[in-house]
Amino acid sequence: MINKKNVNFYFSVFSFLLIILLMSLMCTGKDTEDEKSLWSIRMAETIMIICPDTIMYPGVEKSKRWDYERGVVLQGFWKLYEKTKDERYLTYIKKNIDQYVTENGSIKTYEYLSFNLDNIATGRQLLALYRVTGEKKYKIAADTLRKQLSEQPRTNEGGFWHKKIYPYQMWLDGLYMAEPFYAEYALMFNDTLAFDDVINQFIFIERHNRDPETGLLYHGWDESKQQKWADSVKGTSPNFWGRAMGWYIWALVDVLDYIPEYHPKRSLLIKYLQQLAEALIKFRDPETKLWYQVVDQGNRKGNYIESSCSAMFIYALAKGANKKYLDKSYL
Repeated sequence: MINKKNVNFYFSVFSFLLIILLMSLMCTGKDTEDEKSLWSIRMAETIMIICPDTIMYPGVEKSKRWDYERGVVLQGFWKLYEKTKDERYLTYIKKNIDQYVTENGSIKTYEYLSFNLDNIATGRQLLALYRVTGEKKYKIAADTLRKQLSEQPRTNEGGFWHKKIYPYQMWLDGLYMAEPFYAEYALMFNDTLAFDDVINQFIFIERHNRDPETGLLYHGWDESKQQKWADSVKGTSPNFWGRAMGWYIWALVDVLDYIPEYHPKRSLLIKYLQQLAEALIKFRDPETKLWYQVVDQGNRKGNYIESSCSAMFIYALAKGANKKYLDKSYL
C-alpha cells in the first residue's frame, strides 16, 4: 500500500516523465535508428507496466477518477502514437478513457456542477479518439465538457473562474486545463466564434497576472481581492511559481496549434510567448541551465531547482523555436 507521502512522489514522477516524453518528441529532428533507445518510448513502456489498466497512483483507489493528471499523461501517449503509429499506445489511451466514458457518453466520476477547469484537460483524448474511431460516445462526452465551458462561472470581464469553489479567481494552471481542448474543439467542429473566447482568456491573464518589472506571471489573480493571498490593490498572489508558469507557457504553444493563422488576435499569443520566454531566460540558473521553484528567488534559503517547471519551460521553448514563434537560439 502506498502511503500519502508517496502519492506526491508518484504524481511528480508521472508528470516529469510525461513532460520529458513530450519534450523528446518535439526536440528530435529525425528518427533514431534504434527506436527502443528513445526516452519517450522507454518512459511510456514503464508507465504501461506500472499502470496497466488505468493511470492512477498504485495502491490508492481514490485516485481512479476523471482528472487532468491522466489527461496530461495520455496526451504524451497520443503524441507518441502520432510519431510511431504503434497501435499499442492508441489502445492504451482507449483502455484508459473507456473506463470512464460509458456507451451513452456520460463520464464516470466527473462532476459537472463543480465547474472545475481541471476536468477539461482530458477532453483532448476524447477528441483524438473520436477522430480515429468515429465512436459517438467520445463526441457526446466532449460536448459535455464544451457545455461546461459555456456555463463556467466567469469574472466580470469574461475570464473563467478556476473552479466554482474558487470564485472570481483565475489561475495560470487553468489556461492549460481548458484552452487547448477548447481551441481544438472549435477547430474540429467549426465553432469559429470560440477562438475569440479562447484568446481572451490569455488576454485577461496577461492584463492582471503579468509583472511589468520582471516579465514573469503571478500564479493567481482574485478579482474580488478577498483571498488571504491576494494583494489588496492588484489582487495577485505573492510569488512567481515555476510550475504555474510552466502550465501557462505550455498552454500558449499548444493552443497555437489550433488557432487559424488568419485570426486577427493570433499574433497576441505569439507575443505573449516571446515575452515570457525572454523573461524566463533571465532567471535561468547559470550552472544547471534550469529554473528554481520560486523562479526569481534563486538565492533564497530553501528554494531549489525544480524539475517539472524546468521540463515544461524547455518543452515550450523548444516547440516555440521549432514552430518559428521563437528564435532558434532557444533550442
